[in-house]
Amino acid sequence: MLRSFVLLCLLLVTLYGQTNSELLKRAQNYAKSSTKTNQFRAYNDYKNLYLRALMDNDIKLKKSALEGIVESGTRLHIDVSQYARELIQMQSSYTPPKHRVPKQRVEKKRVKIRSSHKLKAVRWKDGRLVLKFDKKLKNNQINYFTLYDKKNKTHKYVFDIHASMLTKSQTLRKSGIDRIKLAQYNPNTLRLVIENSKKLGIHFKRDGQRLYVRMDQQVSSRDNSVALKKVKSHKQKVLYHKNKVIVIDAGHGGKDPGALGYRRYREKVVVLQIAKKLKKILKSRGYKVYMTRDRDVFIKLRNRTKFANDRNADLFISIHANAVSKKDAKDVHGIECYFLSTSRSGRAKKVAAMENSADLEDMDFYGKQCFLNTINSHNIIAANKLAIDLQRGALSMLKKHYKYVKDAGVREGPFWVLVGAQMPAVLVEVGFITHPMEAKRLANSKYQQTMAQGLANGIERYFINN
Repeated sequence: MLRSFVLLCLLLVTLYGQTNSELLKRAQNYAKSSTKTNQFRAYNDYKNLYLRALMDNDIKLKKSALEGIVESGTRLHIDVSQYARELIQMQSSYTPPKHRVPKQRVEKKRVKIRSSHKLKAVRWKDGRLVLKFDKKLKNNQINYFTLYDKKNKTHKYVFDIHASMLTKSQTLRKSGIDRIKLAQYNPNTLRLVIENSKKLGIHFKRDGQRLYVRMDQQVSSRDNSVALKKVKSHKQKVLYHKNKVIVIDAGHGGKDPGALGYRRYREKVVVLQIAKKLKKILKSRGYKVYMTRDRDVFIKLRNRTKFANDRNADLFISIHANAVSKKDAKDVHGIECYFLSTSRSGRAKKVAAMENSADLEDMDFYGKQCFLNTINSHNIIAANKLAIDLQRGALSMLKKHYKYVKDAGVREGPFWVLVGAQMPAVLVEVGFITHPMEAKRLANSKYQQTMAQGLANGIERYFINN
């Protein structure tokens, strides 16, 4: 066992944490790039900065992070409406982040800016606005979000479409709607803005070369209530969820109790209770959900991801509880999310050594080393985004009901339970079972339910944005 652990440590390269200013500088440099990969890196760095700002209550950093998320997310056609709304609350009026003119000019000289699609016609048909393009539209070309202007008490419904107009900007008219404007927002983005003093029911459908937009002026109180609940919990219609498959993995089990914590609380028991609650919530929202274990049984690590692969899962989420030695038990607490990557921090190695210990003897060191070299980079990026959304969802929900909830961050880690997953895979450390306060909470059914609700919201946000 000791030899395997030493070999594991030799394999791993320590990645030390960066300061906020260093991470912000790196994100800004990535954001200047014209490649999609670097834009994703910028988006993820800005999200990590956002989480740090929440933890440190750093308003200036939070504003910079939100501006970066909105700018990079818009470029990637990711729905960043939640962040845009939050940014509006921090400033009197929302102005989309502007590029620095000198740097944008340099970029224009190097890259020919062009749109893949062009708008051919705009018309009304059966009460719907129809935009016709010269080519078939794709899902990731349309980014829809809503804004509320408190000063003017105006609701804005915004469509950013990766396309260009063949004509000048247009102001459209429809009875009962205050203002509808169609214009070229930037060389690559066509923007449709629907403004109204009262809330509207906006429904849209992509069909080949056409985008259909319906604007319902009258929304019943019941429908409006349901819509508000969906916005607050970051939900989307079941139509988008019914084909999504999620595998929830409750860590440890059977002969492997996991960590033994305060008052002898056992990790394997606590995480199974949270996993069952999460499954129930997700099923109620329209997902197809499987569990690697739904009772107290031992399952080898390699069989857990195989279970997910065999079911063609869209996501794999492994739930665990963290632990430290007795001398540090009263000082260390917080929630962490880990995703698998070929570079890891020293802290991640310590956590992973504990989580991997039950099945470490069955793993061939050189086999693991070779496998890590073949990890799908697309899944790493997706898993990073999922981890950020899960972390944000859990923190947001728990902080509404409990004090002293600590954000321990999103990290990379060598967790072998995630190796082999053919889908985005994340390990969630729901807290430290060795910390007196956190251990009591983790064993409490109400706290478990709140945690599961936050994780479910994070999953919702991930699917909405991706």
